[in-house]
Amino acid sequence: MAFWERKRVIVTGGSGFLGRYLVRRLEDAGAQVFVPRSADYDLRTADGNERMHRDCGHAHMLFHLAATVGGIGANMRRPADFLRDNMLMSVLVPEYARRAEVGKLILVGSVCGYPCNCPVPFREENLWEGYPEPTNAPYGVAKRVLWTYSKALRDQYGVIAIYLMPANLYGPGDHDDLVTSHVVPALIRKIDAAKRSGEPLVVWGTGRATRDFLYVDDCAAGLMEAAQWYTGTEPVNLGSGEEVSIASLVTLLGDIMDWHGEVVWDKTRPDGQPRRVLDTTRAWHEFAWRATTPLREGLERTVAAWLEGGK
Repeated sequence: MAFWERKRVIVTGGSGFLGRYLVRRLEDAGAQVFVPRSADYDLRTADGNERMHRDCGHAHMLFHLAATVGGIGANMRRPADFLRDNMLMSVLVPEYARRAEVGKLILVGSVCGYPCNCPVPFREENLWEGYPEPTNAPYGVAKRVLWTYSKALRDQYGVIAIYLMPANLYGPGDHDDLVTSHVVPALIRKIDAAKRSGEPLVVWGTGRATRDFLYVDDCAAGLMEAAQWYTGTEPVNLGSGEEVSIASLVTLLGDIMDWHGEVVWDKTRPDGQPRRVLDTTRAWHEFAWRATTPLREGLERTVAAWLEGGK
């Protein structure tokens, strides 16, 4: 805790899902946190980045979480937006942090950067062994650029920048918009609707695709551990290490929500990446981090918060 006392820290995306958990942890540890709101600072522009650093003052660290994000549907509908927005931030945020002489950059990438048919569990050295899964390739490619540019800044200017790749995040506070949300909040909303109506639950794909689900507060803890202890150039996975099929996720959520109705798999819709689970050995070896929240426990908290929030 003493490490963070009075440190000035910028968190881009600090009002987002993961950002809120990270900001709370940083403030509890004594850090002075500056959260640039997107309405005030457009980080896709040089001006937005310049003003962010001018208004914050010299920062000891910058966590870059800001991104244009969404589920499979959003990625398929807006591929140019996802590529353009994230590519611009992947270059401009590290570049202007360098110019402002920020002490250390903690850059958050994505599991979506891995090749479509990557061997499981995904290891960091697999990152460049193929093209990302097509439904989210623009986002994944932009996140690869984030690591590439940060490494170039280190090589040319000596910038201390680390790059972390979280698995699929979930937890209380994630939005449940069916057009743009990720799978867990979307399924919670759909199951609740099916329970109320008595109609079948319609789920995209075959149910056979697998994912590595990481509880959001575990991820926030991992970011802080990495920020304190890791200075390496290689990417680092943050995941649970547990491979869970979408069909199993539906069954587990149904049990938690006391719903056992009919499931209809819409096979005209994509599964996305066929399999996804991360090897987190490097995170343990480099900064002694591993996920601690069991999936059922995390989902129970997520469902309870969603129900309490009035849907």
